[in-house]
Amino acid sequence: MDTVALTLDAVAAAVTGEQPRVLTVGDPPAIPSGPPRRDDPTFELAVRRLLREQTALEVGYIEQLYTFGDLARADSASCRRVSVTYLALVQEEAPAPTAAWNDWYAFFPWEDHRVARPSVLSDRVEPELTMWAGGDAGRRRRVRSAFGLGVAWDPIRVLERYELLYEVGLVEEAHRDAGTEPPSEMGTGLALGGDHRRILASALGRLRGKLTYRPVVFEVLPETFTLRLLQRTIEAVIGVHLHTQNFRRLMERERLVEGTGQRAPSSGGRPPELFRFRREVVGERPRPGVRFPGYR
Repeated sequence: MDTVALTLDAVAAAVTGEQPRVLTVGDPPAIPSGPPRRDDPTFELAVRRLLREQTALEVGYIEQLYTFGDLARADSASCRRVSVTYLALVQEEAPAPTAAWNDWYAFFPWEDHRVARPSVLSDRVEPELTMWAGGDAGRRRRVRSAFGLGVAWDPIRVLERYELLYEVGLVEEAHRDAGTEPPSEMGTGLALGGDHRRILASALGRLRGKLTYRPVVFEVLPETFTLRLLQRTIEAVIGVHLHTQNFRRLMERERLVEGTGQRAPSSGGRPPELFRFRREVVGERPRPGVRFPGYR
């Protein structure tokens, strides 16, 4: 290959109304993306510029996610596409007319276990994966560990699950990339342009994992919040229900939050107390995060 085409891709995430949300642009939808300019001092500042230009969004927290440069991403025999991806955490605001907020689980319906195990697993994914694995012990192990068949569900293995579904042909992108016609009803979530759903899976897995050792959840919360809102926000991201009393004991033990002495407005009963992030915790120990208590 003679040339390399470099792009910057941004996953901008929020949690609104107890739903994790991601910002897309265009139709068909894709995540914000574009090349750096010569006058961009750094890639991070270039990503901030791209988000501002394409979505009208000003972001605070941002981190580099991963570099995607697989040979399969080549546009032609002479040009290889490399994407440096970033994850931004924000509180949802109205974007530009060409951008839209989408529920994260519209792209990954098998990842939301807050109420029950998603029906797409038993109705579509598990039968197809079981048939694909057949008597191959290695394949069966991959399916079992990735999708929690007979073992505990691991919320962090989002990318592994998506890549397995892609390999088996259970997502629309697999058919598009192979030049084949997908079934009329895939039932496995909305597709994104290019390999952006793979990038999105990588971002969700990173965010879920990072919650356990960095207090990043507070980037998507208002300055003050109730413990219920904090719990529901974490549940929205990790996709599982947390035991309320265990969660509150965890917050007390880890000292991630502190009371404000104020209470939230309430239409009836005793108003709940308002809390805020206790920023001193970052300097008190090296890995301040939310270690997931027992699931329901």
